[in-house]
Amino acid sequence: QVRLAESGGGSVQIGGSLRLSCTASGYTYSSACMGWFRQFPGKNQREGIGIICLDADRTFYTDSVKGRFTISGDNAKSTVYLQMNNLQPEDTGIYYCSASRSTSSIYGRYDTRSYDYWGRGTQVTVSG
Repeated sequence: QVRLAESGGGSVQIGGSLRLSCTASGYTYSSACMGWFRQFPGKNQREGIGIICLDADRTFYTDSVKGRFTISGDNAKSTVYLQMNNLQPEDTGIYYCSASRSTSSIYGRYDTRSYDYWGRGTQVTVSG
C-alpha cells in the first residue's frame, strides 16, 4: 500500500521560509515522478506547483513559484522536499504531495489526473 505523508507546514510571516517534506512508503519513487500541489482557501481545485522526476533528476515549476520554491529529493529517505522562500499571503493554502506510477506524468505535470497517489496535505499560512 502506497502512502505519502507531508510534514513541515505551519504559520510564517511575509517573506519567511518553510520546508515541506513528503515521505513515501510502499512506493519506488526513484523510478517515477512526484509532484506538489496546493489548494487555496475556499477553492476546490488544486494548483500544480512543480514536479520532480528522480530518474533523470528533472524538476519543473509553475511560473508563480519559480525562483522562490525548490523541489529536491533524497532517495535514501524516500523523501521529497519543497523549500519555499519569500512566502507571500497568496501562498496560503493546503499543500499536497502526489506520486505517479510512471514518468509520463511529466507531460501533465500540473494536472491532478496525472498522479496516482496523494498525501493528506499540510497547512501553510502566511500573514503579515
